[in-house]
Amino acid sequence: MAALWRGYGRLLARRPRAAQALTAGALMGAGDVIAQQLVERRGLRGHQGRRTVKMTAIGFCFVGPILGSWYKVLDRLIPGATKAVAVKKMVLDQGGFAPCFLGCFLAIAGALNGLSVQENWSKLQQIWPPVQIANFYFVPLHHRLAVVQCVAIVWNCYLSWKANRM
Repeated sequence: MAALWRGYGRLLARRPRAAQALTAGALMGAGDVIAQQLVERRGLRGHQGRRTVKMTAIGFCFVGPILGSWYKVLDRLIPGATKAVAVKKMVLDQGGFAPCFLGCFLAIAGALNGLSVQENWSKLQQIWPPVQIANFYFVPLHHRLAVVQCVAIVWNCYLSWKANRM
């Protein structure tokens, strides 16, 4: 595992946008696989590969580039890593950026899968503010996207399940 993190760190140092896009794509795809295999219990024969590819593409083309850029902007707007700074970043993130980002994300997912914004809004409000406070307080800028995406595996699993429910 340590070698994996070192390799990721080298890629992040050389090509940060590529690393962020790859991370987001891989973890969004993982969320869909978990949704299909553990939540929906589809089994390997029932696995919908196209669905996994769609979720991976959303992560690679939209989530990674947008969130990676946002975290850089946020660090420039509110520099530092104290508790007060983390709370300020969370307020700006959740109050300003998240509604716009989630609206776009859900519109993209909705275009691909018929996802309902109303069904997911209450879950978003419960999950992300505490995650973001911890992320802004404890996690260095260059690892924030990876941390959020690891937490997002659970969220992506839920979104994928909800978006593709029969």
